Amino acid sequence: MNVDNSERTSLKQKAAHELVQLVAIFLYLAFFFCALATYSMLLLKEFNVLYFTYGFALINALVIAKVILIGEYAHLGKKHEAKPLLQAAIYKAFLFTSLVFGFHVVEELIKLLLHRENLARALHEIRIDDLLGRSLVVFCTLITLFAFRELQRVLGEDNFRALFFRTGATAKSELPDRA
Repeated sequence: MNVDNSERTSLKQKAAHELVQLVAIFLYLAFFFCALATYSMLLLKEFNVLYFTYGFALINALVIAKVILIGEYAHLGKKHEAKPLLQAAIYKAFLFTSLVFGFHVVEELIKLLLHRENLARALHEIRIDDLLGRSLVVFCTLITLFAFRELQRVLGEDNFRALFFRTGATAKSELPDRA
C-alpha cells in the first residue's frame, strides 16, 4: 500500500515536471511564432485574419513543443551531449527540425488526402518551399532553445533557475578558476 502511494506520488511528480517543461517550451515557441506572425502581417499588410494567424502560431507552438518532449523522451540527440554545448545544441536543433519537418509533411499529406486528393496528387500539391521556409525558422528558434536546455542539463535545474531567475545569483561551478 505504501509503495503504491509512493509510485503515484512519483508519477504525479513526473507528470507535473513534464507539464512544466511543455509549458516552458510552448511559451518560448509561442513568443517567436507570434512575433513572426506579427511581422508577416505587417509586411504583407494583412490584418483581416488576426485570430486565425495567431491561433495557428499558438497551435503550431504547442504541437512542436510536444514533438520536442516526445523526441527527448525517445532520447534523440543523447549521443552528442558529451560534445561542446554549442555543438550539441546545433545538432539537436537540426535533428528536431528534421523531426518537425517530417510531422509537417505528414500533416500536409493528411490534409490533402482528407480533401479527396489521391496520394500522388497530394505529394505533388505539397508546397515544399513553404515547408522548408518554416523549417528554417524552426531551426533558428530551436538553436537557442536547445542551447538553454543543454546549459540547464549541465548546470542542473536548480542552478539554472537560480542563475536566470534569482537576483544576484551565480552558478556554482566545478571548473577551475583561470584568473
